[in-house]
Amino acid sequence: MRERFWERFALEELTAAEWEALCDGCGQCCLLKFLDDDSGDLAVLGVACELLDIHSCRCSDYTNRQARVPDCERLTPERIAEFHWLPKSCAYRRIAEGRKLAGWHPLLSGDPERVHRKGISVRSFAISEREVAEDQLDEHIIAILPIKS
Repeated sequence: MRERFWERFALEELTAAEWEALCDGCGQCCLLKFLDDDSGDLAVLGVACELLDIHSCRCSDYTNRQARVPDCERLTPERIAEFHWLPKSCAYRRIAEGRKLAGWHPLLSGDPERVHRKGISVRSFAISEREVAEDQLDEHIIAILPIKS
């Protein structure tokens, strides 16, 4: 990877490896979300995709995730503007908005556990969708986000 690539190149110019390296490992993008068609708001649940390893906050089958979970949203540089719901701490969002990486980010700190110690990851609160009945999902809403049109 190129040195400090996130400061020197636009997201669209990153290699696949550099794009993947931007992921801070928080797992927040793997939380279930439901769009309210009436209000246009997005409900974020404290329930993670069945493929998320909640301890590592990494997908347990990243290569095949979209085949196994058809609703899995693939974050790409070309589509980053569509993902208004990414947390403000997300490296993809930060870079897209012209902000710097947070000091705790593994690319800066060299410590992939810092995201967990700082309480930014879902490790401390998320449960797997395998543990929640579908009719009880609405009991696990943790945030309502207005979505830009």
